[in-house]
Amino acid sequence: MIIRTHQLRKQYGQDKVVDGLDLQVRRGQCFGLLGPNGAGKTTTIRMLLGMTKPSDGSVEILGQPVPQLAHVARQRIGVVPQLDNLDPDFTVEENLRVYASFFGLAATELADRIDWLLEFAELSHKRREKIGALSGGMQRRLTIARALVNDPELVILDEPTTGLDPQVRHLIWSRLRALQAQGKTLLLTTHYMEEAERLCDELAIMDAGKVVTQGSPRDLIAQHVEPHVFEFPELEPAQAQALAQLSGVRLEQSGTTWYAYSDDAEPVLEWAQLQASALDVLAMLQRRHNLEDVFLRLTRRELRD
Repeated sequence: MIIRTHQLRKQYGQDKVVDGLDLQVRRGQCFGLLGPNGAGKTTTIRMLLGMTKPSDGSVEILGQPVPQLAHVARQRIGVVPQLDNLDPDFTVEENLRVYASFFGLAATELADRIDWLLEFAELSHKRREKIGALSGGMQRRLTIARALVNDPELVILDEPTTGLDPQVRHLIWSRLRALQAQGKTLLLTTHYMEEAERLCDELAIMDAGKVVTQGSPRDLIAQHVEPHVFEFPELEPAQAQALAQLSGVRLEQSGTTWYAYSDDAEPVLEWAQLQASALDVLAMLQRRHNLEDVFLRLTRRELRD
């Protein structure tokens, strides 16, 4: 196992931030760690990297006990932080060179490595530009490239595509798949369920410091959510009551939007057709279940601040 935790806990006073976490991440996996704000994801990552001392339990990364030998393990780990922390006084290439100096790479090896990283991030044409001249997407790609300077076996990515436009996000997804194809192990946190569904071989959903479910995205979707989903931007109380009484229908509300889940689409479609005939219009979206439905069902729909 690349990552192994056993009954990992972190507690501040009476607040159990991480509470009995058991994780096993196999070599070559893309493993997702999902959860609402305050679920314990960031604290977990900090404990994995030896930056925060656990209150109890054990951590092993790349065969090394953490935090005891975290400095040894980190030589074989690349980290993409939640926020870009590139040095604005340096060029693109200089940012890579300075970071590489922490790993003692030989000058001949480093030159080839930087060329590859710039090509990987599609930043070869920007190698002499200062950071302030880069777009947000370019800075994010450079941050990912920087995490690969030491050719790590494990890459930890903390919300790598937050705030990026769809084109950049898809480019980064393709680069992460390429890394996995090279045999690297990825540990990913994200609030984008589509991202987790596309990239992750396995994932764990955390809430209140605990893992509430774990498995492949496909298995979790099939296990926790009915296949047919209907969204109604608004329903009258009588309509919601009638819909909830249909056989095999599970109804949830979030704000003014109602969600009807069912194994069989026909009863809901027939009901909706009758409603539309009576009212002239009924706004409805029909779709297949997805990972976001699982996430919201297991962690609840209310806001987390």
